[in-house]
Amino acid sequence: MVRVKLWGSLRAMAGGKEWVEVEASNFKQLLDALEVKHPGLGPQIKRGVSLSLDGVIYREAWFTEIGPENEIILMPYMVGG
Repeated sequence: MVRVKLWGSLRAMAGGKEWVEVEASNFKQLLDALEVKHPGLGPQIKRGVSLSLDGVIYREAWFTEIGPENEIILMPYMVGG
């Protein structure tokens, strides 16, 4: 089980929850599990999300491994320059 902090507008899509827990061992499994457990996140997941893993931001890193020891933050795509 991994604990995920939902950032910004994602909280409202998960019933106002700041933290959620799902069973996952990589980024893809995390997104799939979140979509099942919190269907309101589905549209944003399809548009795109970024993953902060121990302070490093990943985007579309489907097979990046995650575990219960990691700090995981899910947020809408980070864009800009």
